[in-house]
Amino acid sequence: ATRTKSADVERADSGIGQMPARKWRNRASETLSSLQAWEAHRPCTDCGERDLPVETDVQNCNQRRADLCEKCRKRRTERKESVLEFVNTEASYGEDLRIIKEEFYLPMQAAGLLSQEQLQGIFSNIQELIDLNENFLEILQEEIDQAFDQGDDDLMTVCIGEIFLEFVNMLPAFQTYCLQQSSSVNMLNALEKEKELLRIFLNVSQNDNTALRRMNLRSFLMAPLQRVTKYPLLLSRIIKATTEYHPDHSSLREAKSRIESHLEHINMKTKQEGNTWTLRSFRQDSKKKREVINIEMRETALKTVGWLREETRFVMEGSLQLAQPPDGQWVKKGSKTLKFQNMQVLLLVNMKRVSESSLESAEPGPVKDAVLVLIRDKNNGKFHLLREPLRLSNCIVSTDPDCDDTFELIEIRREAFVFRDSDRARTHHWFRQIRRYSRELGSWKKRRNALPNIMISTPHTRP
Repeated sequence: ATRTKSADVERADSGIGQMPARKWRNRASETLSSLQAWEAHRPCTDCGERDLPVETDVQNCNQRRADLCEKCRKRRTERKESVLEFVNTEASYGEDLRIIKEEFYLPMQAAGLLSQEQLQGIFSNIQELIDLNENFLEILQEEIDQAFDQGDDDLMTVCIGEIFLEFVNMLPAFQTYCLQQSSSVNMLNALEKEKELLRIFLNVSQNDNTALRRMNLRSFLMAPLQRVTKYPLLLSRIIKATTEYHPDHSSLREAKSRIESHLEHINMKTKQEGNTWTLRSFRQDSKKKREVINIEMRETALKTVGWLREETRFVMEGSLQLAQPPDGQWVKKGSKTLKFQNMQVLLLVNMKRVSESSLESAEPGPVKDAVLVLIRDKNNGKFHLLREPLRLSNCIVSTDPDCDDTFELIEIRREAFVFRDSDRARTHHWFRQIRRYSRELGSWKKRRNALPNIMISTPHTRP
């Protein structure tokens, strides 16, 4: 009887008194209620607000999409629609480009209606635009497909801004086409009046070729102009539907700014050439004006060195002060004895592509060549070169601790230049970048050991 009573007592409380057990059950019940209350009012994963509707039905609560408030649900829907609109209109634009080539260019070439020079004058660099569109669209479509495969139905992982910036080299191709548009249309009008067979071909194509949708050649030739002016509008819609915390938000804004700057630059070029037409005009701010100037300087530099646009990287660009010391005594006296002049300097690197796709690898290819282009400040609306580009393969870059606000670039067997920026830290950054690429070219170490120069052989040379 005693054992049974002890066992009953042990089973009754198991070492926990009745009061603590009751308190624990109350505490657990309160905690569960708090968790349920937090679950009902948990913050939106996009904006962090707690205005989510209270879901009493467990099934509806489980189906609630990514814990979003109503505002963010609509925003995600708008963003998805804007992204798909960007990709779909890019595909439609590509179809128009292929119609230009397959329904007009190739038949006219095969029939001998126009000479190769006349075809080039009318269709300009249409093949370059086709190639760029195909590559751009392929990457966009891959991103869309990958997002759907990973269950991202809202396409939140698709970064249009980053992709656009990777293909920013397509903008100069648009510029080439746009600047030739006026002369292309004039040539087409003149040839259509002159050649009866051409006029018949164009009329029959418009009326009988269902692929043309009753549109004439002039309408299709306007497709690149219409597309390049639509990019800022499409990007603006995506930006509006993208929260500032999204990883693509800053890239979208940068892409929009870049395309608007190029459009302003194209308008400036058309005015200089005496054309009356202009592309869509956008409000300019100081940043866009600086970008327009940078575009013009890059064009001058590319034309000077003669490199392919897709193999050229603009590592650094900006204003530097330049001086040419008459002898080596300036080091003892200090840089204050030198006479500096303001100069626009661009560091260009010619790099071999690692792969055909610009997105396949972020690693740069081997350096083929590197130059410094020195441009005088703008005069009479044009930039002028100070001299031929300085090839870093023939230069040695050095600095001295006694003159840490400058660095020297010596062109072997020719001239010496001293550079500095108004900001000392930026001067050092210029020095490190120029020295980095100069060391990757030629037998730099052999020349360094062979060339007697107190600045280079000093043990205090900056690492």
